[in-house]
Amino acid sequence: MKFHPPNSSKVPIKFRLPTAENLVPIRLDIEVDGQRLKDAFTWNVNDPDSEVVNFAKRTVKDLKLPPSFITQITQSVQSQLAEFRSFEGQDMQNKEKIVALKLDLRVSNTVIRDQFLWDVSNLESDPEEFARTFCKDMNIGDPEVAPAIAVSIREQLYKIAVQNVSSAREYRMGKKGRRGLENVPNSKSGNGALDLVKLFGIKGSIVRKRKEWYLYEPIVDILSNEEVEALDAREERNSRLKKKLEEKEENL
Repeated sequence: MKFHPPNSSKVPIKFRLPTAENLVPIRLDIEVDGQRLKDAFTWNVNDPDSEVVNFAKRTVKDLKLPPSFITQITQSVQSQLAEFRSFEGQDMQNKEKIVALKLDLRVSNTVIRDQFLWDVSNLESDPEEFARTFCKDMNIGDPEVAPAIAVSIREQLYKIAVQNVSSAREYRMGKKGRRGLENVPNSKSGNGALDLVKLFGIKGSIVRKRKEWYLYEPIVDILSNEEVEALDAREERNSRLKKKLEEKEENL
């Protein structure tokens, strides 16, 4: 991966994730008849829609879920793909070249917390490779952790890409004063990253600021079975409470 230095060009590109593969992050949280399915993965946006149904059937079969889950899984995946496709073809204007990404997730009994700077101007970056390297460096043996990290990174990059579509629209509208502000970095992460480029030089898309290593050091905790059960129970309570509140709002 090569670092692409910031440039003053404001020529927009068409909507896509700033990664080598345009994979869509998909997250499922479905409850049917007291049974719940939570999962997160990536999907090739170019795959035919028929694959969504096949995936739903395989998931239900592998996890021994009720057949009613097939429709729920299919609809959830298709709606998320439709949202992603709704931005395709639209101009995307990068406001920031360097952005701060954070990891704060739990996979089974492994908790990961980390933060780093990512070069979103590098369209050849690879979240999956970063996740595999992270797990190797941190001696994480659970094969489910790397995919979860990659999904989390892609979700954040997706959000940034959508924001950059709005930025391109605003830029075209030519709002007064906007052009005078475009070349001024307006975030601490952007300023710090540019200073680091000048001082040390960079290769790759991921940056950890030398003077803030103590803040950017990855944290990996392995929870006991009791701690996992307590967290699962709390998440279940919170989920049910959220669902009840949503039902009350719908009935108002």
